[in-house]
Amino acid sequence: MDIKVDHKTVVVFDLDDTIYNELDYLRSAYKEIAMQLDQNNWMHVYSKMFSFYRSGINVFEKIATEYNLEIETLIAMYREHQPDIHLFEGVREIMEAIKAKNGKIGLITDGRSSTQRAKIRSLGISSYLDGLVISEEIGTEKPDLANFRSIETSIIGNDYYYIADNLKKDFIAPNALGWKTIGVIDNGKNIHFESHMHMKADNMPHDFVIDFWDIQII
Repeated sequence: MDIKVDHKTVVVFDLDDTIYNELDYLRSAYKEIAMQLDQNNWMHVYSKMFSFYRSGINVFEKIATEYNLEIETLIAMYREHQPDIHLFEGVREIMEAIKAKNGKIGLITDGRSSTQRAKIRSLGISSYLDGLVISEEIGTEKPDLANFRSIETSIIGNDYYYIADNLKKDFIAPNALGWKTIGVIDNGKNIHFESHMHMKADNMPHDFVIDFWDIQII
């Protein structure tokens, strides 16, 4: 699909499972925790943790018991580590194309400020962003209209686009505000994969894409 961009166009992205896979953040955190718990045998610990996760078992509860730790300690290690994550193919090229057309770029994400900002640093996209909304910083989460109105206030434009993945919460507010919405289809690794449960009209994006190569900036 084509997005026509000029200086009054604002293209806003979701973060987790939209421009990178959140599962990779989880894997990065598990590796960091495993190395801290048993540096000489960390792969065994990591394998166990990921197996617990895939089996629907409470990972931190099991590991806390085994290593005589507080669950809160493991959660802090998870949230505060510097992640090893990477953009999906095509994301950086799209952001550069938007900037080349004098368009503006925003990002709206739910989560803790320190965690989400660490992800943004690791992905290397800070220099592209003209506006950033993190739920913890403004006190509301998607699908609250406030998160999207915050972008409208900070980045003045005529046409707003939102590119995201989660039908449960991502598209309700921007659809209501008259934004154009684009859904990135689950590549099989998304943390939230219950899209079939939320296919009501208000939850649906205007268009779907399989990946970012399906989007052309014109």
